[in-house]
Amino acid sequence: MKKKVISLLLISAMTASMVAGCGDSSSSDTQKGDSKSATTVDDGHTLTVWAWDASFNIPALQAAADDYKANVDKDFVLNIEEQSQSSDIETAITTAGSAGDYSTLPDIVLFQDHYFRQYHTNYPDAWVSANDADIKWDDFSQEKLSFSTIDGEHFGVPVDNGTVIFAYRTDLLQEAGYTIDDMTGISWKDFIEVGKKVYEKTGKYLLAMDGDGNDLFYMMLQAEGLSQFKDGTPNFTDNEQLKEIMQVLKDMIDNNVLYLANDWSDYTDQTIQGDMVAGVMNGNWIIPTIEKVADNSGKWEITSLPTLKGGEGYASNGGSSLYITSNCKQTDLAKKFLAYTFGGGSYVDKGTSATYDNALKKGGVITTYAPAGKSDVYNEGVEYFNNQPIYSKIVEMGTKVQTVEQSDFHYDARKKLATALINIKGGADIDDELKTAEDDLKFTMGL
Repeated sequence: MKKKVISLLLISAMTASMVAGCGDSSSSDTQKGDSKSATTVDDGHTLTVWAWDASFNIPALQAAADDYKANVDKDFVLNIEEQSQSSDIETAITTAGSAGDYSTLPDIVLFQDHYFRQYHTNYPDAWVSANDADIKWDDFSQEKLSFSTIDGEHFGVPVDNGTVIFAYRTDLLQEAGYTIDDMTGISWKDFIEVGKKVYEKTGKYLLAMDGDGNDLFYMMLQAEGLSQFKDGTPNFTDNEQLKEIMQVLKDMIDNNVLYLANDWSDYTDQTIQGDMVAGVMNGNWIIPTIEKVADNSGKWEITSLPTLKGGEGYASNGGSSLYITSNCKQTDLAKKFLAYTFGGGSYVDKGTSATYDNALKKGGVITTYAPAGKSDVYNEGVEYFNNQPIYSKIVEMGTKVQTVEQSDFHYDARKKLATALINIKGGADIDDELKTAEDDLKFTMGL
């Protein structure tokens, strides 16, 4: 099938929205949530949801509200109360749970995947199971569901897709004598050799990351089918692949292949938008940051991750899901709404998903529901990425991400390993630093 090129207007809308879309006001009421409390009702037609990001998550929820109103219940109303950031919802859950009073919560909340297990452990009474919702769970990326599935029971309905992409400047690769095909299925050892050549020819790094909030360890390990944890405890010192990854990263730094930015803004603003790199590896939500450099349109393409022994690697980083709270007075309605929209019922009903198509077009939100990735919208070529149909490719790659052990202490592990790498960069011993990081994390975990 000949690739269709998304119009510049559509690309602009998707780019603007993904960085952090409008709908019929009769089907949804979007408002700023300042007081961190919500009123839930029992009228058979109305739900209230909290979410953040007016240009990403909010349009996706609006698309779902419009879909449900048009095709299921003409009287349906979704009150979307916008929060300034995800931590507002986390704080509200903590406050309600500490008081033992969940009456301040809305019917549904958008919640970060990596944090859910911790909040389910601390406040189990805050959540309502979605296990009996009419959702074909097998049609989702199982790795994505692993965050919100506790003891085999589903609590979250996925919204976005955190599948990791490796994006390359193909023009810079070409200067060094390589193509995107050369980078697909490559080993990290060979990647370093390419990176050395790219830096020599172009002065650009082939990879960069926020040195403080370093996600490379998690993504690289997941591409190997491994975790930073084993049986609930940190798995650093006995993890030979992690040691190998640490050595690979040090070799990259020493050879001007990897640039470690000082912080997040340095990573996004100076490193990526400042045109210091020929490659970017992160969750696909990094795409709008790449696209901000308009002069590089058509020069980028995406593929999978390298692996230690060679072969295509797949990982996921970040993302959120929707959860029903215990204050919801209409749990059946909430489950029906989530099942029809983000749960794929619209696709089953009509052979296409208005929720996911419009969430992509108006909010830049990429689904992890595999059948929706077959739509015409998902298979359109994206001009910025040399007319690759990147969205269908991302959905397909997401189905190949291996499920690895998760932990409430994911971000603590990231911080400890980031510190270890910075010390190793300065000449410290890898084994010593991994032991220190593991001991520190065990202390944090109370082990």
